[in-house]
Amino acid sequence: MRKTAWMLLSIFKMMLIASCSSYETYAERKDKERAAINQFLKDSAINVISETVFNQQDFTTDVSKNQFVLFTNTGVYMQIVRKGVGEKLKDGETATALCRFTEWNILGDSMQLRNDILYYSSVVDKMTVKNTSGTFTGSFVNGSSVMYSIYGSTSVPAGWLIPFSYINLGRQTTESEEIAKVRIIVPHGEGQSDASSNVYPCFYTITYERGR
Repeated sequence: MRKTAWMLLSIFKMMLIASCSSYETYAERKDKERAAINQFLKDSAINVISETVFNQQDFTTDVSKNQFVLFTNTGVYMQIVRKGVGEKLKDGETATALCRFTEWNILGDSMQLRNDILYYSSVVDKMTVKNTSGTFTGSFVNGSSVMYSIYGSTSVPAGWLIPFSYINLGRQTTESEEIAKVRIIVPHGEGQSDASSNVYPCFYTITYERGR
């Protein structure tokens, strides 16, 4: 009996030590996130440009040079693949945006979620977006969003809204026209609810189309 109790106590102590040694502070988790982003930038041969250069290039990124602009106030990196047809969302305007996307967990080095495959061909993430004096807010439409169904929140990640300042939101009416497409690296503070809670960054490829 004593031997059993001693063994259980020993196991408990080992579990406690393991738990304490594996505990990470928020600062440590942010450091790990930053290291993962830096490694991703290196592995992907991404050419980071400043907002000043981005402005000088008429708010474009050179895809042939794999340019991504870094927004220092949010830590989001963005590449505009296509500005798209149509017009930018006007001040005071509310519109429906339809999005196809892939979500890559940078820290976990794995594809986490996507709606650009045949399985989700009938489901395009629908969100309502409003422009208020250059500040964009958005909500996923319940029942019409993979992001909502997985993460349980109608709130559109702040990182997803940044491109609206620079892209057009329109609909393709001819074969030569193309809708807006961006690639963005989103740290946890600008990401979806799970990323925010567990402190990990995601890499997205997203297309934006105006809904009817």
